[in-house]
Amino acid sequence: MTLKICVAQLNFTVGDFAGNVQKIVLAAQQSYAQGARLLLTPELSLCGYAAEDLYLRPAFMRASDDALKALTEQLAGLKDMTVVVGHPQHAERRTPLSMVQERFNCASMLREGEVLATYAKRELPNYQVFDERRYFAPGKGVCVFEAGEAGARVRVGLLICEDAWFDEPAQLAQAAGAQVLAVINASPFHVGKGYLREAVMAERARATGLPLIYAHLVGGQDELVFEGESFALNADGAVAGRAPSFKEALFETMLDGQGANARWSAPVEPRRSAEADLWDALVLGVRDYLGKNRFPGALLGLSGGIDSALVLAIAVDALGADKVRTVMMPSPYTADISWLDARDMAQRMGVRYDEISIEPEFAAFKASLASDFAGCADDTTEENIQARIRGTLLMALSNKFGSIVLTTGNKSEMATGYCTLYGDMAGGFAVIKDLLKTRVFAMARWRNAHNPYGTCDQPIPERIITRPPSAELRPDQTDQDSLPAYEVLDAIIERYMENDASIEDLVAAGFPQADVEKVTRLIQINEYKRRQSPIGVRLSHRSFGKDWRYPITNRFRA
Repeated sequence: MTLKICVAQLNFTVGDFAGNVQKIVLAAQQSYAQGARLLLTPELSLCGYAAEDLYLRPAFMRASDDALKALTEQLAGLKDMTVVVGHPQHAERRTPLSMVQERFNCASMLREGEVLATYAKRELPNYQVFDERRYFAPGKGVCVFEAGEAGARVRVGLLICEDAWFDEPAQLAQAAGAQVLAVINASPFHVGKGYLREAVMAERARATGLPLIYAHLVGGQDELVFEGESFALNADGAVAGRAPSFKEALFETMLDGQGANARWSAPVEPRRSAEADLWDALVLGVRDYLGKNRFPGALLGLSGGIDSALVLAIAVDALGADKVRTVMMPSPYTADISWLDARDMAQRMGVRYDEISIEPEFAAFKASLASDFAGCADDTTEENIQARIRGTLLMALSNKFGSIVLTTGNKSEMATGYCTLYGDMAGGFAVIKDLLKTRVFAMARWRNAHNPYGTCDQPIPERIITRPPSAELRPDQTDQDSLPAYEVLDAIIERYMENDASIEDLVAAGFPQADVEKVTRLIQINEYKRRQSPIGVRLSHRSFGKDWRYPITNRFRA
């Protein structure tokens, strides 16, 4: 048996039915000209992933039906070309009392102007960022279809994403005569997910004795990023092909041979470091959030600190220097080296840089509140006023010129509430919201050693990386005045927040009781702040976003 398959590893946009149809048509035409006779598109490619409560709108579902019809018609002239397209589908089911509307996560096989078959996803994930049982009913069928030239077609068993993480759907496809497994996917990125996918799919290939091809989405959708990296496995589970990460690609593979002896011929992109993946995820997340929402550019407060420096480097790699503006807003407590380093970095990256002192506004606020605050010592109130002045100035520039404000807070700050509502939290997209502070430093060092987008060598001044972090909201302030050392803080956050360790577990692991009590208390009492924060790129298996759904009012402590 011989079959050339192309994976359309493309970046689709939720709700852009016409644009998504056009992308699939162009991919089909191009791959057909190169000899492919089967094109696989990712899960729900027709409507974009994930459309969330749009699935509940009848008009959205009708638009999907219309798009599927239009796509089928536009592919009619490609003789012997089978295109697998992911899409939602709705149907009515009669109960004793009424007609019930059901929706399914489907894929249809299109050939020469006809829908050959439609398969509904059986296994619906409802964990981490997934909420598919809210929208879809599970399918009950099995799908094995033929693809290739007439008279020499190959039997392909189709699975949709989560189906392939369970034994039964693949076994049913094998029992129905499949000679190869094709899995279409929209599986959100987090660090290490690529290794896990390949390991689980290798188990599936070995268990069925069938070669497997995994077609994956690429692109950013709100807080989620999809890294592509589609792949092909031989029946023994060995990687025989791998597409690029974080890039659109028409990934072409040739399958030759029979059964367990069948082999793929395909390019194999090498595995990359976690830092390279993280950087590309951050860049793609920023680029697609701004691009798909049609923001003309980005704006951020550049403080001379590590967090804003890292966000600036990401923004320039994502958008280009001409679409990024920085503003330094010194206060009475801003050290000279802060604005010197901020100027230096802005110059290195070639972005617009402005300085707007907040001293007049800060003095005016204190004068207005003087009678009310008489006899009170300065505390976090005055610190927060400074942060809120800066937030107001940035939002004013955003309103006037249309650029979105990128906030610069990291995961350690979001966890502990070391951030100011309507101050440094004011903005539209929180780029490093899911990066712990220790990883912020690591990524800054990595970016200084690498220039993946050719924008600037060593963009971050070394002093920004080596200087003790400070909010500079009072004299001689450092972060560790209020927080444990970041190595300790981040380890507690990672175990408690990301991996559900208890306070007892953390103390038993050797963390100081006082630090554990303080950090876990801060995580709990600052939920109200996180609910009001902008979304940001999801990088870990549990971020402060769709993964994290804790009550604000809560007295449970463990």
